[in-house]
Amino acid sequence: MSVELDGDHESTAPIWAAFGDLMSVLLGVFVLILVGVIGVQLQLEMKLDAEIAQREAEEQRRQTLEQALAAPLAAGRITLVDGRIGIRGSVLFADASDQLQPEGRELLQSLAGPLAEYLASRDEILMVSGFTDDRLVRDGNRFSDNLELSAQRALNVTRALIRDGVPAESVFAAAFGAEQPVSSNADEAGRAKNRRVEIAPPVITFVYESRSKTIAGQFEALRAGLDEKRLERIEGYADRQPRSPDPKAAENRRIEILLRGQPE
Repeated sequence: MSVELDGDHESTAPIWAAFGDLMSVLLGVFVLILVGVIGVQLQLEMKLDAEIAQREAEEQRRQTLEQALAAPLAAGRITLVDGRIGIRGSVLFADASDQLQPEGRELLQSLAGPLAEYLASRDEILMVSGFTDDRLVRDGNRFSDNLELSAQRALNVTRALIRDGVPAESVFAAAFGAEQPVSSNADEAGRAKNRRVEIAPPVITFVYESRSKTIAGQFEALRAGLDEKRLERIEGYADRQPRSPDPKAAENRRIEILLRGQPE
């Protein structure tokens, strides 16, 4: 009887040993999985914390910009629509003049700091766009047409922003003349709204050609930092030749720059 019991004990011992080994392997796998899950969770938490910190920083910069714009917005000296800062021409310039008035210089000085801080944290540039009403330039004025007047106004605003701290490589000027009115030119109130300068990031497309072509079109842009010998023309688009059927799409508001030669 005792012999039989000893035999049963010997036969069950390897089974328990194998079961123990299996449990050890499963425990090891479980530990590895747990460590992996904890590692992934820590990475996700770190990524989430970084995104939260970035969003908080962007929100702080946005609030700083809005605070800088609060006074001129309340006074009606500027507008802010879809991220586009609009400044009445009468605030910046006298009638048919491209020279900044003291009020305009003061306003631009208050904007330069927040704009420079905003640009320092973003891979963007700003386009300073000049617009006029549709009245013809009077005889005796040194500007040949509204396009030339709007170009010089936009350039002077750009230079003022650069003098006050906006990086020169992050801002350029463009002229649109009487194109893209925001109100009717039938009365003085509407014409006053159309005489303006806008500041906003554009959508830019570089187009390269091997040969020079005749400069054509109604749009002219003034530039900073480009080799003038390579520049063929710069054209601004809004509702003309849209790339998107949505009239409010950002990609329709763009600048196309035509350069001579091949890109490096």
